[in-house]
Order: sequence, then C-alpha cells, then structure tokens
Amino acid sequence: MILIADSGSTKVAWRVVHKDGTIQAIQTIGINPFFVSEKDILKTMEDSLKPAIRGKVERVFFYGAGVAGKDKVDILTRCFHKTFPGCDVEANSDLLAAARCLCGSDKGIAAILGTGANTCFYDGQMIVDNVPACGYILGDEGGGAVLGKKLVSDYLKRMLPEDLSEAFEKQYKLGLLDIIEKVYRQPMPNRFLASFTLFLGDHQSHPYVQEFLGKAFDEFFLRNIIHYDYETYPVNIVGSVAFYFRNEVEASAVRHGMKIGKIVRTPIEGLVAYHRNLYAS
Repeated sequence: MILIADSGSTKVAWRVVHKDGTIQAIQTIGINPFFVSEKDILKTMEDSLKPAIRGKVERVFFYGAGVAGKDKVDILTRCFHKTFPGCDVEANSDLLAAARCLCGSDKGIAAILGTGANTCFYDGQMIVDNVPACGYILGDEGGGAVLGKKLVSDYLKRMLPEDLSEAFEKQYKLGLLDIIEKVYRQPMPNRFLASFTLFLGDHQSHPYVQEFLGKAFDEFFLRNIIHYDYETYPVNIVGSVAFYFRNEVEASAVRHGMKIGKIVRTPIEGLVAYHRNLYAS
C-alpha cells in the first residue's frame, strides 16, 4: 500500500491507499524539515502516524513546505525508513503537490494561493519552469500574508474607509505596538498577517475590499503568470485564498486575457487520484 502526505507547518493530511482500494485518512501535527528537528519528525511518525496505520507501507509520497534541498529530503527519508522499514520514499515540494493535484499527468500552469503564493509550469511529471515566489517580503503576490500585510498597513496609515477602520479596531483591538511586536519580534509573522484574510472575507462586498483584492490579484498575474504560456494553458490554482476569493481571482484573470482552470482548496484528494492512477498501472 502507499502513503501520501500533504504537509504544512501546522498539520499534515495523510492518506493511506490500501491494496483493496480503501482509503484511510489520518492527521498529525505539521512536519516542516526547515523548522522541525529530525528527532521531532521521527517522534511524530512513531507516536501519531504509525499506530494509526493498518498494514505494511510499501511506498511513501511526501509533499510539503520546507522540502527544499537534498539535506531536507535526506532527513525525511531517514525518518520514514526508520518508521516503515523497507519502504520507498519520494519527498517533494508543496508546489509539485499543487501541480500533480491540479494537472495530473498533463502539461499545465499550476499555482498556490494560500498563506503564500507560488507558480510553475509543469510538463506532466515534473516542474520545468518556476518564477521565484520570493516570500511575503519580496514577492508572494496575492498570497494571504501579503494581503494581510497590505491591509494592516492601510489601517495603520489611515487609508481604510472609516467604517472598515472602525470594524477592524472593534474586531482585533490591536494597537501599533501590538502589531509591531507580532510582525517584527514574534515567530511566524506570515501566519499572523495571513489571518487578516478573514476580515477581507467578512467584508468582501465592500467597494474598498473589491478594489483591494482586484489590485492584489492583478499583481499575482502580472508578476508571475505572465511569464508562462497562458495563451495556450489555463491557470490552475490550489489554496484557501483562491478558493474563497474565486470570483475576484477569475475577474482579474479575465482582465489580463488569461483563463482559470481548476481551483481547489487543498491538494490531498488530487494527489490521491494522481498516485492511485500510477499505482494501478
């Protein structure tokens, strides 16, 4: 049987595909080898994952944030070999997860619009072109952390309409020093900033928010997607931001002569379908 994982820094969605076709769903805390030690990764696998699995794991396909570079892949491979002796392991980035989920075995443009943002062109097997995401300080246009960063900046700079500013103050009760502390001194400021996408969702019909989202997604397309063959291939996107702001994403794509293909919230079910097809063949 095969084990498939879609991992973020907070949680991992696992799917065990048994030989009889049944699928078992498991969730554990996040496994990001960039932030979590090898010892702690192994502990999560041994204590939370292995006891929940019925049968022998033969192949592992792990996709996640922080899987960049041979050293991180080697860490994950060692942990899986200790937990499931004799298994084959393939560890890849969350961007390849998006591509395989969205495009399967076909060529296409795949993107992530969640807390962060990333894009690629996929040849049906692997990523062959990637405009660097650059993170929420230098890039990640359209991602949740950048949306939150711009919203909070507009609030602090008194650029929000009065009604939205009052609603923001009432909902969050954050002063300048509170925000500075969370952004510049506490860990994971990207998650803090991305949390403000909920405020945008609550006020989605407000003219300011509509214009705000339009500009943000225009940047996503004009600084990233424009570098791929968008005239031939539609843009497929995975992630909560694209999922919940689908209308605004689609409107922005149309403005720039681009077409949207699939938009899905999470990649795990698409990954299961992709690997089941390969496993069956």
